[in-house]
Amino acid sequence: MNRVEFRHGLVIGKFYPPHLGHLYLMRTAANHCRQVTVAVLGASVESVSITDRVAWLRACLADLPNVCVVGALDDVPVDYHDPAIWDAHVAIMRSAVAQGTAAGVAVDAVFTSEGYGSELARRFNAAPVCLDPQRALHPVSGTAVRADLAGQWRQLPAPVRAGLAMRVVVVGAESTGTTTLARNLADALKARGGVWAATQWVAEYGREYSQNLLALARARNPAARPQDVHWHADDFTRIAAEQTRRENDAASECGPVLVCDTDALATCIWHERYRGTRHPGVESIAAAMPSRQLYLLTDHADVPFENDGLRDGETLRPWMTQRFAEVLAGQSVPWLRLAGCRATRLTKALAAVDAAWQRHACFSLPLEQRLTA
Repeated sequence: MNRVEFRHGLVIGKFYPPHLGHLYLMRTAANHCRQVTVAVLGASVESVSITDRVAWLRACLADLPNVCVVGALDDVPVDYHDPAIWDAHVAIMRSAVAQGTAAGVAVDAVFTSEGYGSELARRFNAAPVCLDPQRALHPVSGTAVRADLAGQWRQLPAPVRAGLAMRVVVVGAESTGTTTLARNLADALKARGGVWAATQWVAEYGREYSQNLLALARARNPAARPQDVHWHADDFTRIAAEQTRRENDAASECGPVLVCDTDALATCIWHERYRGTRHPGVESIAAAMPSRQLYLLTDHADVPFENDGLRDGETLRPWMTQRFAEVLAGQSVPWLRLAGCRATRLTKALAAVDAAWQRHACFSLPLEQRLTA
């Protein structure tokens, strides 16, 4: 039996941020409408951009070709008792609908889980479809997520988790303990249990790439050493792109914090180290990376150099540490330089991560709460 009941369904909301309850609403609408418009109506005071919310929802609904997600700025205050304010909101919604693939097809169903759904549907001359108003199927709300991001983490779909995961990046010169710190930091977060048990760390792809280049060199000359490998500029663009890809893959599956052993910004510095110049292509990849919330720089001091068969830059460690410090100081992400023994570094790193999480998990108040605060 055909259960498509409507021509054009409408789902509206802030989706600040999108959660599984929102997806239930949208997917149900998609099952029963030929076409669905999802309108993301965000205010300029909110700390998650409309662009991000639209992108996350498009990724979540990519398997539903009859669903179109659009975004619109809505800085009109909320007052369900004021007809003029209702008119202003509906005008923004109609403009948003006109952006979508169903433009020109009248909305004949409005899907909500909110009490305002009947009035909104009346204003579109459409049928009101109210789903799970008691939140029995999906006990979550945007308010709950904003109040406790970690506690509601499992109520977020994978693209939203990838967008909201706090990315902590460990960088440093050769043999300064970056991988050790990244692993120890991830293990310490996992040990907290609950949602934190899903903490992941992303290994350094550049090390794998170096091993491959050395193996290729030794295929021609079995006596080849790391310093005999000739690095091309394109090697670094491949490393930066693959490192970013692996990071993004891990972000959709991890807990609230993702620990990264290097990133594309660090690859820029490694290009300087091996090639002596900056590389616009690598820098372009670094500039396009998702936001990160904390950099941890491992100092070479107090860390003996260990030649593991791939390293050849013991004398360059002070220069690299200083270059990392210069680059990190020139960007906007908070960073911390870590020295001392392994335990001291981990203790300081955990404190920095916890402080960064408090900043990261703090959403700005939505417009309606600002007006009533």
